[in-house]
Amino acid sequence: MKTRLFLFPGQGSQVVGMGRDFYEKSQEAREIFTQADDLLGFSLSQLCFNGPEEELKLTSNTQPALLTVSYLAYRLLGEKPDLAAGHSLGEYSALVAAGSLSFEQALKLVANRGKYMMEAVPPGLGTMAAIMGLDYGKIEEVLKEIKSGLVQIANWNSDEQIVIAGEKKAVEEAVEKLQAPRAVFLQVSGPFHTNLMAPAAEKLKVDLDLVTIRDPEFPVISNFTGKIMTTAAEVKESLAKQIVNPVRWYPSMIKAGEQGVEVVIELGPGKVLTGMLRRISRRWPNPPALHNIDDMASLEKFRQAQSGW
Repeated sequence: MKTRLFLFPGQGSQVVGMGRDFYEKSQEAREIFTQADDLLGFSLSQLCFNGPEEELKLTSNTQPALLTVSYLAYRLLGEKPDLAAGHSLGEYSALVAAGSLSFEQALKLVANRGKYMMEAVPPGLGTMAAIMGLDYGKIEEVLKEIKSGLVQIANWNSDEQIVIAGEKKAVEEAVEKLQAPRAVFLQVSGPFHTNLMAPAAEKLKVDLDLVTIRDPEFPVISNFTGKIMTTAAEVKESLAKQIVNPVRWYPSMIKAGEQGVEVVIELGPGKVLTGMLRRISRRWPNPPALHNIDDMASLEKFRQAQSGW
């Protein structure tokens, strides 16, 4: 069996209609969506299937929605990886797959996480922007010069893409000063992974103390450290600290390459993570085969590819 890495997407990958195909074609998917609807006290399934988009992209909704759809993809695949990683929120999906958290626990945690993040910085006051074509050191240098408010590096996605976040005016000033080859403001509702999320981090720590966290059944790479987690204590620390610290995705994927990964499967909507990895994996000893599973057709396509190994 080839060495496999499962990836779980974070905010920004959500899209109206996600999970609908699973729901229509799988009894197990219907049961999981019903469970999520009951636990949350509103119809998450209808929000995923029909939107509206503005409501789906609110972080208090996006987080449980993405967790549920990624978990569905993982359950329907019915296999375990050698290694897993999730981008920001996706770390929760990876940890549910690894048995560190139950789906029920994680769903409540991420619903609260989203609520706390919205309370920390109400929508419209903060923002995030992806900066392409500048290196980490250059961006860090320019951000120190910004005087109009707080702005920090939030996601180190690749050597070609770094996301900054903070107060809206400060991020806009930074984008102007950076003069990057390309900059894109992200469709998110807050300045995630910055010190502005400190009030949310404090509340989340209380919630994390109340849940049972187990050692993962397979290694999961931490967003916070970019290193492999194998114990419950490491998992708890990563979840508590990632909310106010940058997502170290680029170092995480370099670490994955060192584990001899041959096949990568992104579980959930979109192809954001495999798209980034296509570039990052040029630094791996050998380029991996990349797959995405976000509906029944892509699941079947992967199974057909797998049968030829």
